[in-house]
Amino acid sequence: MFKRSAAVVVAILALALPSLSGAQPHRSQGGERPGIASPGGASETLFDLPLSGGGVQRILYLAPSRLRGTIVMLPGGAGDVGLTRHGDIRHDDNFVVRTRDLWVARGYAVVIPDAADHENLRGLRSSTGYAALVRDFVTYAHAQGRGPVFLLGTSQGSIAAMNGAAHMGRAQIAGVVLTESVTEMGGSHETVFDAEPDRVSVPALVVANRDDRCNVAPPRDAPKIAAALSHSVQVRVLNVSGGVRRSQKDCGSLTPHGYYGIEATVVGDIANWMDAHS
Repeated sequence: MFKRSAAVVVAILALALPSLSGAQPHRSQGGERPGIASPGGASETLFDLPLSGGGVQRILYLAPSRLRGTIVMLPGGAGDVGLTRHGDIRHDDNFVVRTRDLWVARGYAVVIPDAADHENLRGLRSSTGYAALVRDFVTYAHAQGRGPVFLLGTSQGSIAAMNGAAHMGRAQIAGVVLTESVTEMGGSHETVFDAEPDRVSVPALVVANRDDRCNVAPPRDAPKIAAALSHSVQVRVLNVSGGVRRSQKDCGSLTPHGYYGIEATVVGDIANWMDAHS
């Protein structure tokens, strides 16, 4: 019910990252398209974000008319969302992508990064280089408006969220949300435990679906993730249940692993936790 291609405002930020705060983005010539209003009264905007380490990263930004906070969303799988220059989203099944309107309806802006040049992010998300990239996304989020910024990752994306939170404190992020996190070694050869969970100091929410059958993200490992977050000021495990399977594989986005069919409930529970930590 959430799947659609987004008509977005296409923009290119031509300024260096440190000068983002208060800056107005430069529009690409001939690239602007009308935005689609979301339930929260927002339009979607596409940016090519200059990175502190060089290069650019394409991101999708969606914000409500009245901002409560911002979530940097880190997709699972290979991380390739498929944001085209013309505003289409080629791969919008992932939980953090297809539910973007639900977050906006709760007052939260979302920042969704694509994989640069369609790079496969498996095996890279626990690196120090990717932690720096997540920091750039957070810096961009702060530049868009006031309010707390949260990291939220799903499946393989939880590795990136954990890694980012391990390298940032309360001055940068208000908390981290880890959903259906990869805890068992698979094809990516990394798990959330490789992302230095013991360095995370911000509040953390670990979400696990009892009906998740993904072999690398068993819900029984949620307490292990919580225990590994030994320096977090507060850790909560949120157990959910339900969902239906439409994807062929148990780790697919349209399964209980991706909260397919229970999106509104899961978003509501997570948003309530973020409200309490805003």
